[in-house]
Amino acid sequence: MRTAGRTAGAEAGERRIDWAARHMPVLRAIGARFAAERPLAGLRIAACLHVTAETAVLMGALRAGGAEIALAASNPLSTQDDVAAALAEHGITVHARAGVDRDTYYRHIHRALDVEPDLVLDDGCDLVNTLHTERTELLDRVTGGCEETTTGVIRLRRMAAEGALRFPVVAVNDTRVKRMFDNRYGTGQSTLDGVMRATNALLAGRTVVVAGFGYCGRGVAERARGLGARVIVTEIDPVKALDASLQGYEVRPMAEAAAEGDVFVTVTGNRDVIHAEHFAAMKDGAILANAGHFDVEIDVRALGEIAVAVNPGVRPNTDEYVLPDGRRLLLLAEGRLVNLTAAEGHPAAVMDMSFAAQALAVAWLARERAGLAPGVYDVPEEIDAEVARLKLDAAGVRIDTLTPEQEDYLRSWRIGS
Repeated sequence: MRTAGRTAGAEAGERRIDWAARHMPVLRAIGARFAAERPLAGLRIAACLHVTAETAVLMGALRAGGAEIALAASNPLSTQDDVAAALAEHGITVHARAGVDRDTYYRHIHRALDVEPDLVLDDGCDLVNTLHTERTELLDRVTGGCEETTTGVIRLRRMAAEGALRFPVVAVNDTRVKRMFDNRYGTGQSTLDGVMRATNALLAGRTVVVAGFGYCGRGVAERARGLGARVIVTEIDPVKALDASLQGYEVRPMAEAAAEGDVFVTVTGNRDVIHAEHFAAMKDGAILANAGHFDVEIDVRALGEIAVAVNPGVRPNTDEYVLPDGRRLLLLAEGRLVNLTAAEGHPAAVMDMSFAAQALAVAWLARERAGLAPGVYDVPEEIDAEVARLKLDAAGVRIDTLTPEQEDYLRSWRIGS
């Protein structure tokens, strides 16, 4: 919320934002360019994103480009209140507070939409869904949007397939930069960071079960194996299961893996991936964590119904469920995103690339939206390549370039030409 005067919380948030910005040179460069070019002048943006220091750097770049911004949280447990206070002092309307209930969460989304946006930014599709179901009076004004996460893109593609989506949305999640680095390296590191902060568990020598072997699941599996864990992967996609098997992971159905796992991490985007049948087979002390966007992958309701006692907060972000036979299962972060609830989310250096692509996609959308029909659009390839080039430049990494002869060779189909 907007605050009057300088507060201790805002000062702490400012320090947190400054620290993140140090590790986000690409987004800083884009912000400087936006300040000169003003590609978003006169536009109102409603955003529903994780309110973190890294998001604050993105908001600063968009505001430098001339946008008026109203920001709501895409997850109440990930909100950094000091960052929200700092953003409010920089002219960005913030509707977010850590730990709010479901009704307040959606009330904040409605307040962000009250700005009557031209463009929307979403992380999980809750804001776009609210627009299409409860705030339909605003749809004629909204001319485009961006979606940041896998779960949100899945929902948007279903809306588009059913003819329900009313404006063009750019699938920022589907860029190569986002999938290869944010989803794989960011999710891999931050998820296990959350597990270890919440439990202080040693992963070496223990069995980690990773549900889902998309980019995020690969990252979690790689990091867990790197820490000395035995890793079991569960999958429904035969190609991804084969990939996991050829990379040396054990691949099992969850019904079999449930009895062997010490730590379970869900990264599928689907519901009830771990449910009552699996709880019944788990070891005493098994740790349950979710790295998917919504808190539906672990059937928390069924776990509560099975348990004879619940001991909340046995450690920060760790609740203990006692089963009738005395076994104890440890649920992290209430089944919500463990990396943003029990830890700080992806490292700023990773979010630098994702949010740089987001910022450039917003500018592209502002320029091209009049000619775009409703639907889900890929980020233009040149934006993906530009972000990668800028990141390499910032890291001092140089790469080769094609000679004119090599370019001619690649363009030709004639033998010997």
